[in-house]
Amino acid sequence: MPKQNPKLLTEFGRGLAALRTQAGTQTELAQELGISQRMISCYEGHTEYSPVALLPGLAELLGVTADELLSIAPLKKARQPDSRPLRRMEQIEKLDTGKKRQVLQMIDTLIENEQLKRYTARGGTAHANG
Repeated sequence: MPKQNPKLLTEFGRGLAALRTQAGTQTELAQELGISQRMISCYEGHTEYSPVALLPGLAELLGVTADELLSIAPLKKARQPDSRPLRRMEQIEKLDTGKKRQVLQMIDTLIENEQLKRYTARGGTAHANG
């Protein structure tokens, strides 16, 4: 087994942590990648390299290239969030409780469908309950 380069491991972990902090939580990133939050913590904590298979997904979710993620190219700031969803959420907050609940259920359904689509695209299978 090849020796790990502590300097590269530290640089990768710091870069990943900085980008991930801008993009969300370890748990959110782990869910998007289909791995545990603990693995994200290990990558950021300089104890484990991310598997090569995760690099494209990590880079896409963090809004950088794989080269930037590996510190081959200079890091740029992660994409800034689109302000439109925030404005929409402010409008939703003004709705009555019933309508707000309906909108949130629709959003939850869309998110769940997208997560299922990503999961099955990675080779997972969906199981129906019942």
